[in-house]
Amino acid sequence: MKPAILTRKSWFEYDAAHRRVWIRGQRLHHGTAGSMVAALACLALMTGQLKGGSGMRSLAVMAAAGGALMAHDWKDRSMWFELGRGSQP
Repeated sequence: MKPAILTRKSWFEYDAAHRRVWIRGQRLHHGTAGSMVAALACLALMTGQLKGGSGMRSLAVMAAAGGALMAHDWKDRSMWFELGRGSQP
């Protein structure tokens, strides 16, 4: 059975054979997602917009989760923000 791959013209693509996600032609790496999550959590922590312990704790957990995603995908860091299909196998 051949895995289903959505057409290049679609907004979202999933390659089931290689378990890869593409959004508008850009591959979504763990590290890319992790860097965005960590950056947004750190920005929210720095601005101090949330009052109370549970909100701050949640943001700290989000920053740690983003860091874990980046660490998991560190070997591919040169491709995280590479435009298009690039050199990705």
